[in-house]
Amino acid sequence: MNININTDENLAPIGIFDSGVGGLTVAREIIRQLPNESIVYFGDTARVPYGSKSKGTIIKYSRQIVRFLQTRKVKAIVIACNTASALALDELQNEFELPIIGVVKSGAKTAVANTYTKRIGVIGTEGTIHSQIYTKVIHEYDAEAVVIGRPCPLFVPLVEEGWLHDTVTDEVARRYLSEFDDKNIDSLILGCTHYPLLRSTIKKIMGERVNLINPAYETALNLRELLSANNLTSPLETIADSRMHKFYVSDTPEKFQAFGNSIDLPFYIEKVEQINIEAF
Repeated sequence: MNININTDENLAPIGIFDSGVGGLTVAREIIRQLPNESIVYFGDTARVPYGSKSKGTIIKYSRQIVRFLQTRKVKAIVIACNTASALALDELQNEFELPIIGVVKSGAKTAVANTYTKRIGVIGTEGTIHSQIYTKVIHEYDAEAVVIGRPCPLFVPLVEEGWLHDTVTDEVARRYLSEFDDKNIDSLILGCTHYPLLRSTIKKIMGERVNLINPAYETALNLRELLSANNLTSPLETIADSRMHKFYVSDTPEKFQAFGNSIDLPFYIEKVEQINIEAF
């Protein structure tokens, strides 16, 4: 049985990072599922999107962000970015001592648990799909599963522009998702943290027979288990005040703030601070 001790470490925030605003879908679930915890969120808005960049570049960016989050005294880090989870997680876990988890395993495990046809679709950035990380992890849970991946690189800039319900977005989604028309999938992993913000559009195109898997919820549950296992759970008995959550970006803080406050977070983002991430 784990016993949580009221120390500075237990009261430390959770670090979350993504290439931009998409990781707020993960932050939203973490705040809902772990209401006593505070967060420090970093969105790399100056260098978005990550999906078209090389593995070496993603590792470099992720390393810089972890170093920055360490200056904010975080007790654990969630990589709320499928591309960075796919390409940089192992490197970061080997380099840094604090607990670090990504979003890929959560989505893969849930998809396997929910498929009846054993045919699972994955949509994500080019980096995530070409890495075949979801295929590898899904096969760890079910070697017989058939995984069909489709990169959807335009989804990220469309979300970043706020074009969540737009005819252009509808047409792009139809063209991408037509890849699955004859594949008989019954589960589709939204393999990028931006994509849940397009959930209604994707659901309309895929239909009721396809179960959409959002890894954010399962990631929040995995984080809860991680904190408990490492005796890092916050001892607070009250819901964390919104002012305890901190938000940082590498560019356009006003745009990030406006977007964050448009996606049904449990609180209003009062301040977003811009930092020079290259300094780390």
